Amino acid sequence: MTTSLRIAVFALVFLTLCGCGRSPRPATALLFIGSGTSVNDARAMKAVLEHEHVDYATADSAQVNAMTLTQLRAYRLIIVPGGNFIEMAAALHPATTTRVRQAVEGGTNYLGICAGGFLAGDTRRNSFNLTGVHFPFYAIEARGVRKAAVAVTSPDGSTLDQYWEDGPQFSGWGDVAGRYPDGTPAIVEGSVGKGWVVLSGIHPEAPERWRQGMDFRTSAKADNAYAGALVRSALTRSGLPHF
Repeated sequence: MTTSLRIAVFALVFLTLCGCGRSPRPATALLFIGSGTSVNDARAMKAVLEHEHVDYATADSAQVNAMTLTQLRAYRLIIVPGGNFIEMAAALHPATTTRVRQAVEGGTNYLGICAGGFLAGDTRRNSFNLTGVHFPFYAIEARGVRKAAVAVTSPDGSTLDQYWEDGPQFSGWGDVAGRYPDGTPAIVEGSVGKGWVVLSGIHPEAPERWRQGMDFRTSAKADNAYAGALVRSALTRSGLPHF
């Protein structure tokens, strides 16, 4: 064996053993942090993902716009946190929102929190429109309330006081896993093509510091645990108890 051939064989064996030259394995979840996203809510969602030991990548609007359908489908879960859904949609190309919808229909799961829940509906503003339903704000928005502690009831009759801020209600789509005090859906989930979609109009991931000036009967720790349950349901398609 010549010296050059021995070097080539050694290099091939080294690359095989160490994995060098391979594309890195994509993260399990993709957390959107683009235009319109609440920086604080993205930070709160990162804390939940880390507590649940879910490896994740982040992407801003330009990065998501540049992703192919294949790249989006490499993730098991796409998470869109709270913020301003109008600004989010405006920073994404129409082709991008179409690719996200195609990724979900093809088997990627989706978790939408507040603004991310609005984007899963038909906002008529370049949304992902995973559900085909236009979601309105929860009713207290019309009374001028912008943020509040709201009691969300589970199918077993238990309630958790959850942080709400300009969030939607989800009448007309999915299985209802939690209801607002007026009975409208606060948490819903269901299949979209081969993907599993979980939508939340409230912020169970909210840290203690968000609660100043409001009265909560539920601890932030308990609400954060519920946020973890939403992540697990979205990731594993296990399904939450529903009405």
